[in-house]
Amino acid sequence: MNNIPSHSKQPPLSIEFEHVNRYWDAVHGVWSAKILPGELYVSTHGEMISTVLGSCISVCIRDKKKGIGGMNHFMLPQNNEFSSDSWGNNPVTSASRYGNWAMEYLINAILKRGGEKSNFEVKVFGGGQMMAKMTDIGQKNILFVYQYLADEQMKIEACDIGDVYARKVLYFPDTGCVKVRRIKNVKNDTIVQREIAYEKQVTESKDSKPDNNIELF
Repeated sequence: MNNIPSHSKQPPLSIEFEHVNRYWDAVHGVWSAKILPGELYVSTHGEMISTVLGSCISVCIRDKKKGIGGMNHFMLPQNNEFSSDSWGNNPVTSASRYGNWAMEYLINAILKRGGEKSNFEVKVFGGGQMMAKMTDIGQKNILFVYQYLADEQMKIEACDIGDVYARKVLYFPDTGCVKVRRIKNVKNDTIVQREIAYEKQVTESKDSKPDNNIELF
């Protein structure tokens, strides 16, 4: 966190997001929260939220009038064994791997901070098919999130989904701006191997408790 301007104080952090890595992004001149598979983050202080997606999906939701918003990052569509009663105030649970939980928690975290559903702006990213030999998790995730949002009567304002490449996503909840870089030429298979390992971990331990304002760059 070098070269942090003296006037730029790190925004306060809710206890439920203490596990998320935050750092000063000198390129964009903002504090950034970097989320990994199975994580989410909500900000009320003009931070940037970033992630890298392969077959996973990230949904960005904000109250466009109040600038309160966040992003999730999930690997699998849903597990009906989990409900809102099981996660309480802790996003670090086995439920966080699944889209139905990740969506419900994100929406409720925004509402809890003063957001209003009538003001929601929704953007969706990811769902790439990274390897032909992998099951098409990306397509299943896309179908899930479209159905979920339709059921909740939440309109998708912008998206960049599908195809065969990874994406780096930078989201600014206060303005709704999103920067997306499509990673078409991956010289190493870090993203693919991470998702294969994560999918294996999720599958083996599932019963445990452990484009508006889109800029390609």
